[in-house]
Amino acid sequence: MEWFSNLNVVLQALLATLFTYGVTALGAGTVFFFKTINRKILDGMLGFAGGVMIAASFWSLLEPSIAMAKSMGMIPWVPAVVGFLTGGFFLRLVDKILPHLHIEYNIKDAEGPKTGWQRSVLLVLAITIHNIPEGLAVGVGFGAVAAGIPGAGMAGAMALALGIGLQNFPEGAAVSIPLRRDGMSRGKAFWYGQLSGLVEPVAGVLGAALVFYIQPILPYALSFAAGAMIFVVAEEVIPESQREGNEHISTLGLMLGFALMMALDVGLG
Repeated sequence: MEWFSNLNVVLQALLATLFTYGVTALGAGTVFFFKTINRKILDGMLGFAGGVMIAASFWSLLEPSIAMAKSMGMIPWVPAVVGFLTGGFFLRLVDKILPHLHIEYNIKDAEGPKTGWQRSVLLVLAITIHNIPEGLAVGVGFGAVAAGIPGAGMAGAMALALGIGLQNFPEGAAVSIPLRRDGMSRGKAFWYGQLSGLVEPVAGVLGAALVFYIQPILPYALSFAAGAMIFVVAEEVIPESQREGNEHISTLGLMLGFALMMALDVGLG
């Protein structure tokens, strides 16, 4: 992958997040083969996604944030704590101001300001909120490598992109299949499913450019992405995966996802 390492950091982040978006589209593409998905399978997949996000938050974001802060002469825990809490508060603010609908919920359960938007739009917005910190995390990872920050490596950044991509598959399916079950055509359901992942390349490019050109914010940017991802897992992914009583299956999925992401990051990082 030497050719990839020689690319501009913004282009690296763009290609990496186009991959993560592509896996979202691949997951949404399952609607062409299935009209419904077994709830146990969906909950296991959601648990897996949550496990990947938790592991990535520590191994790929918080741990490097602490190490980089130390190498920059900062108090190591300050950027990690400040960025982490800010990321969570930011997602909470987005939740408050942007109408959205959790997976499998009825339109009357929509969160945020009252709106007349269709269920499909609200579902896409919910997954889009998930994908903002994921794209940002990948972009910041590549920005750290390009900036020459100690502890940041190309293999680790690519492992993060791979892990985020893997957990995007169930998210794409979780949008398109419920819409198909509601009577939407396969093509339209796929369109909405893949649309939820388009924010990742945008967030990835912005994250990479920002930390490359303003390096002192890098530890804060890493921990910000971690806090935002943990907020999503605790607020939405885990509760949704256990809503139908499949706690053991979703928990097993979470542990498998965590173990896989940890192995990827430690093994390749």
